Amino acid sequence: MAEKDELQQPMNQEHSEHIHKDSRIPWNQYFMVQALLLSLRSTCERLSVGATLVRNNRIIAGGYNGSVSGDVHCLDEGCYVVDDHCVRTIHAEMNAILQCAKLGIPTDGSVIYVTHFPCLSCTKMLLQAGVKKIYYYQDYRNDPYAERLFKQVGVTVEQVTLDEKYFQEFFAKLFHPAD
Repeated sequence: MAEKDELQQPMNQEHSEHIHKDSRIPWNQYFMVQALLLSLRSTCERLSVGATLVRNNRIIAGGYNGSVSGDVHCLDEGCYVVDDHCVRTIHAEMNAILQCAKLGIPTDGSVIYVTHFPCLSCTKMLLQAGVKKIYYYQDYRNDPYAERLFKQVGVTVEQVTLDEKYFQEFFAKLFHPAD
């Protein structure tokens, strides 16, 4: 009988919080997955990039790399390459910042999650927009001057690693909902 009473007792708060915290995806991985999902909308054939702009743990904008609204897409007509860069494409980070500008949403003090390390132009734009922290998923032509600028102005840059444990059950349910 004592065993049954013990089993019916609620878990102590410390144990409950440990299970609760451990079973939830951390914020940096949650927002990075949002950026990865956005990258699936990319219309650039050379590199699919997504960006999620966040303030106070709330998504304020998202972007992916692609052509200007109303222009043809690289997927349809090929990339328009000049000096080894596709000039048709607006970068994901810029699309997210421009979405905020268009809608009147302040970006000062925000955080951005990007699938790839920002290029030099996006680095300067993010700094001018007041972005205070950069999370990125993978390295991509990391510019030494961009890295120096981040350090010089005190913007933290951190690479995010996704922990498989948060996604195994999700993908099983996504692709096999009846199981």
